[in-house]
Amino acid sequence: MLRQVLPFVAACFAATPSIAQETEAQSADAEPVRVMILGSYHFANPGLDMANIEVDNVLTERRQREIRILTDALALWRPTKIAVESVASTSDLTLPNYAASDELLASSANESVQIGYRLARELGHDAVFGFDEQAEDETLDYFPMGPVVEFAERSGQMGTIERMTSAIEARMAEEQARLAGQSIAESLIVHNEPARLRADHDRFYYGLIAIADAEEQPGAVLNAMWFMRNAKMFAKLTRIAEPGDRVLAVVGSGHAAWLRDLVEGMPGYELVDSLPYVRAAAIASRTP
Repeated sequence: MLRQVLPFVAACFAATPSIAQETEAQSADAEPVRVMILGSYHFANPGLDMANIEVDNVLTERRQREIRILTDALALWRPTKIAVESVASTSDLTLPNYAASDELLASSANESVQIGYRLARELGHDAVFGFDEQAEDETLDYFPMGPVVEFAERSGQMGTIERMTSAIEARMAEEQARLAGQSIAESLIVHNEPARLRADHDRFYYGLIAIADAEEQPGAVLNAMWFMRNAKMFAKLTRIAEPGDRVLAVVGSGHAAWLRDLVEGMPGYELVDSLPYVRAAAIASRTP
């Protein structure tokens, strides 16, 4: 049987270059999907992240002006589709409550509404898309930090987690102290700096991989599950996007590093940096 299979496998590998060349030629003819990942802290203070900051009311006149300046800057990129960190129950991933965006903009502090819905309405879009991924039951945990901490306590590795926690808390305290004096766009700069996003992701997530021994590797499991959630979110983006689209994705900045990597690695996709638009809005926000 093996002798019969080997020639077939060899023939498949021999054919691979021509198949790849044909695929590349086909891809070259199509307009790429351009994706901009806009990282944000959570405007509505949901307290769901490992570390959270207290945010003032973004529905005030001052903050509403700053958000309008931000969406005006993002509108210059002319996104053709907008996706937000919300779970869609529809097969086409559209969010039905976008139809009530007037009421939501006046009452909801959520960044999906304040940035995503506002910008979509400004551009005359018929829909906003939800591409978040959440576990449907308790058997699936996309961020299993509990087992990591339990293992670290048993194995004498809590020092690693304590150092990480202290660093995160110090960073959050610094950000908290600056918020009141910053515009919305200024406060989002650190959430969209590529080098900082990469460094923070690697320092925390990859740092947890060392929480392990020869039999258990809970830090590696956490990394795998977190990647799975982000990969599923990106898969939903690919269902939304068509060649030539410019897709703006508004997400918590904890997702930004993986989503940026996935966009950059996906054939037919191009990553567009959000930072220049955020910085332009920060400058405009300083004008009375």
